Amino acid sequence: MSIWGMRDFRFLWSGRAVSLLGSWLLVVAVPAHMYAVTGSVFATGATLAAEYLPVLVLSPIAGVLVDRWDRRQVMIAADLFRATAVAAMLIGTPTAIYLAVVAESVGALVFRPAAQAHVPAVVGPDRLAAANSWNATTDGVVRLVGPPLGGVLFAWAGFEMVIALDVASYLISAAAIAFTASRPITRTPSQSTTKTPQLVRRLLPLTGVFLAANAALSALLVPYGMTNLGDSAQVGTVLSALGIGFLGGAVLVRWLDRIQLRTVLATAQLATAGGFVLLFSANDLTSAMVAAAVIGMFGSVTVVAPQTAVQRTVENNRLGRISAIFLTVEAAATLTGAIAGPWLAESVSLHFAAMTAAAITAASALVGAVTVPRVMLAAKRSNEQADGHARTR
Repeated sequence: MSIWGMRDFRFLWSGRAVSLLGSWLLVVAVPAHMYAVTGSVFATGATLAAEYLPVLVLSPIAGVLVDRWDRRQVMIAADLFRATAVAAMLIGTPTAIYLAVVAESVGALVFRPAAQAHVPAVVGPDRLAAANSWNATTDGVVRLVGPPLGGVLFAWAGFEMVIALDVASYLISAAAIAFTASRPITRTPSQSTTKTPQLVRRLLPLTGVFLAANAALSALLVPYGMTNLGDSAQVGTVLSALGIGFLGGAVLVRWLDRIQLRTVLATAQLATAGGFVLLFSANDLTSAMVAAAVIGMFGSVTVVAPQTAVQRTVENNRLGRISAIFLTVEAAATLTGAIAGPWLAESVSLHFAAMTAAAITAASALVGAVTVPRVMLAAKRSNEQADGHARTR
């Protein structure tokens, strides 16, 4: 059966997609509103700190709680909490907006590990790669569409309209998840857990290094594009190519299911590093678009493949806290890269900063090729599945 034939996955995916779109509508709208209210660049930038601070401080605690409570109920409660928090932004004062951003982030850091831990229970190990690839595809589309759409809505209909849409998205998500069945948290992993601690320890730093380098290069892309490619229209086209590549990678990872994780990860990171070099050496739009598509495709594989491996090897009753730890590393790495990339660009040069990030990505790939345990992305079939397959032949 396809994952789209699974009723619970359809509801879970739909709710997650709608709430994710609502969240990304605020990425431009909230800072724009804060700047309009205060006129302060510092106050505007502080909204980013307010979003990431709870993730860095509270994510491990949230992961432990997610492993103890019914994850379906946790996701519903998190959506309702986020809807209330976002609605509080309508008060309009800077203090209210900061507190609301913090509260929404708290709801998200509970929802995300709960969702990542719940997906394997809903779809099973055999369909996990397909589920993750569709979720990654959704993430890529929403990240492309959400911020500019939120900016357009903010300029056209005002801050209140954007807030109303985000509140509605969380309520729709809660309703969709409520239609799914409650599933017990089990202690049985999809694969042997012999290599699980080692796998997690190896993947955490590799993931952090890759995401930090990626954040640094993302922060440099707009100024590089404006300087070397022309104007914001060309930069937007490159970002679209990046998104198309990301969608292609989400499909590609499903065909890599029978290859060892270390091979997939090292190859994808090396290809991504090569794409970074090509992109920040490009002086014409066509070359930049090709490089961006390569980055998107293999960057997607770099993110989805380790996530699938962790979901398949970690016991389900510990998956929430492990997912939360990865989210903490993601937040810390993103902040670090977003600060370090521009700082190095201003201290030396933009090209030097980009090539340094690409070299770090390539080095991470080589380290991973040696240190990541020999595990397969594909789930092992149970004896019952093997017997059933034999009987159908």
